[in-house]
Amino acid sequence: MKNYIQPGDNLTIPAPADTDAGAGVAAGLLFGVAQHDAATGEPLTLVTRGVFELPKPNAQPWAIGDALYWTGSQVTTTSGTGNLFIGVAVAVASNPSATGLVRLNGAAPAAETA
Repeated sequence: MKNYIQPGDNLTIPAPADTDAGAGVAAGLLFGVAQHDAATGEPLTLVTRGVFELPKPNAQPWAIGDALYWTGSQVTTTSGTGNLFIGVAVAVASNPSATGLVRLNGAAPAAETA
């Protein structure tokens, strides 16, 4: 195809804030994990597909397949105002646990796109 650009698994955007490698980053509806450190406004490569260990509420258990949302600082099973759908749990995360394994989906579930 003449209009094909790239797979989109890694996207470079201006860093919306000072960012450490491995941190979750949201820019509008785009979510990814920072591939490297970047200061605000510097080019930042986001990995938008794959499985990542990300921070979660310590007391919140996860089951495999749970829908997961980014709050701006951690991943939760709570869909709420301002929480961005980012993927699904790929392993059980017990209570207590500070991190969980997340498969980034790259698109909101059909129920959330209407």
